[in-house]
Amino acid sequence: MDRKPNRLGGESSPYLRQHAYNPVDWYPWSPEAFERARSEDKPIFLSIGYSTCHWCHVMARESFEDEEIAEMLNRAFVCVKVDREERPDIDAIYMEACRIMTGRGGWPLTIIMSPDGVPFFAATYIPREGRLGMMGLRELIPLVEELWRNRRSELTALGSRVINAMRKSDVHSKALIADESSLSKAYLALSGIFDWANGGFGRAPKFPLPQNMLFLLRYWDRTGERNALEMVELTLREMRCGGIYDQLSYGFHRYSTDAGWGVPHFEKMLYDQALMSLAYLEAFQATGKRDYSIVAEEILGFVADELVSPEGAFCTALNADSDGIEGGYYLWTLDQLQDALGDDLKKALEMYVLEPLGGSDGKSVLRISPKGELGEFKRSIEPLRRRLLDARSLRARPSRDDKVLADWNGLMIAAFSRGAQVLGDDRWLHIASVAADFVLSSMHRDGMLLHSHKGSRVSILDDYAFLIFGLIELYQAGFDERYLERAEILSEEMISHFSDPAGGFFYTMKEQSDLILQQKEVRDGAIPSGDSMATMDLLLLGKILGRPDLEELASRSFRNISMDSLPAQVGLLIALDLALGPSYEIAIVGDADDAKAMLRALWSVYVPRKIVVAGDRSPQWASSLRPVEGKATAYICRGYTCSLPTTDIRSMIELLGVRGFRGSESAAG
Repeated sequence: MDRKPNRLGGESSPYLRQHAYNPVDWYPWSPEAFERARSEDKPIFLSIGYSTCHWCHVMARESFEDEEIAEMLNRAFVCVKVDREERPDIDAIYMEACRIMTGRGGWPLTIIMSPDGVPFFAATYIPREGRLGMMGLRELIPLVEELWRNRRSELTALGSRVINAMRKSDVHSKALIADESSLSKAYLALSGIFDWANGGFGRAPKFPLPQNMLFLLRYWDRTGERNALEMVELTLREMRCGGIYDQLSYGFHRYSTDAGWGVPHFEKMLYDQALMSLAYLEAFQATGKRDYSIVAEEILGFVADELVSPEGAFCTALNADSDGIEGGYYLWTLDQLQDALGDDLKKALEMYVLEPLGGSDGKSVLRISPKGELGEFKRSIEPLRRRLLDARSLRARPSRDDKVLADWNGLMIAAFSRGAQVLGDDRWLHIASVAADFVLSSMHRDGMLLHSHKGSRVSILDDYAFLIFGLIELYQAGFDERYLERAEILSEEMISHFSDPAGGFFYTMKEQSDLILQQKEVRDGAIPSGDSMATMDLLLLGKILGRPDLEELASRSFRNISMDSLPAQVGLLIALDLALGPSYEIAIVGDADDAKAMLRALWSVYVPRKIVVAGDRSPQWASSLRPVEGKATAYICRGYTCSLPTTDIRSMIELLGVRGFRGSESAAG
């Protein structure tokens, strides 16, 4: 029979709406849920996931759509569903609780907690029935009911221990002095977990972790350590050739289930596209190798084609599943390839490599094995790629999560802006500008930046930190002072809402009252921490605007660098690299056409510790600088003390001390 929607039917989140017709009596995160739990003296069953999560869908099909399991859940608990992308503040707290209780985390995240929000049980995916030593919901629910009735003091004592451990997790032992030795220790730590066979860090499952590569490029630039650059290049090559990369329509899947980047988990997340394109763009600047700019263009093109909303902002992700099959859209059998390519199958198998999925149906992931430069390989494979794309287009497409999140949009605005700078393509500048204008006009209200465009009730540090970073990059791509002005306004709000006088930034607003505790998060995950990006923002804005007060506030964050977690703090160490210098403030003044040539040359080389100002309305410190003989003129400054002006592009580049400077080739862009 037709079922009426539950309380999730009116929510804005696609993930919550996916559960609107479950027989589970779901609540969204709300005061009403907690009030009911207290009045009925029931624990809360909290389930956190997101719309493109494969195992979230599996748990929903097995359990949340099952009448018997739903009846058990409804009898024993007040059930609450949370979209971790819409409420990352809630997710961050209970994911930390899960790590403390189980030693690991992931989604779907399952938490059982008191009506006051104190967790006493945590798990990720739970099957309907117990199997292979894993307790199922059928066994777990009556067990928790019995414990809640008869041994509640044990549960509350466990919850208290978890909360105390979470509070202590914000206090880092073995604090380091923030100097160059911190960078060296982090480099050695990353070297110790680097996979010299396949690139990347650690064992399977293997995540992209582009912030590691951005750090290693800066370390190579600072020290000349060749292995740091080789680690970046090996990783970027292997990832581009692997199954983690969509070889037909481009873009990165979320992570690889194996060490060799062969078989991915198939979601395509916006943040991965943003950060990976930044890594490829910086590798292109550092090496001059066209392969890296080609990949950056592919990623940006994929986002422009697949993840731009009707309003011009960026959507969150593409689903892992299509027709209920994880990766079904992306997988191939030999017969399917034969049908698509006919007599050209043999030629295709010389260029594409089939990475078996491991099942009995013969399905595989496509990877490539290029010989020589990627550009030449792409030209030869292009007719085959087009035919495979046409064949794949007939399949059921993965759904798109159309949420617009301020933080991930900020990262993507930064990536398109950097693409405009480095690649000299005004298309990318236009896309970045439209997205920024939407977020600033529709998601910044009454002195607060909203996390999600639809139905958002919160703001997190990442929203401010990542969007400010995007606006700084956007300003430097087109020198539209509106974006610099808004970045400064947002930075003042960020300081007011999130800064800790003791150093660093809280993850949630100081005014927020619906969480059991307020945390700092100085460790990176799949993306850099908001704390590290906020620190970088204030350093950059301090240099652009000539505001040492912002740089001083940023420097307090370095008190949080800990010997215990250096590989997970490279985001903060990237900011430290900028703070330690040498850094450059570069002003380009004078003739607009000549200035474009200077800027092209400037963006063609790798100078990571710099800011650039130009245009008719430069910041105050640069407003008195004048062109020489009516020509575009560069002023290269350190600590706002400028060298003699130069109108010569090569001289400008040499003043920056570019490592591996490629002479006229580089200066020509």
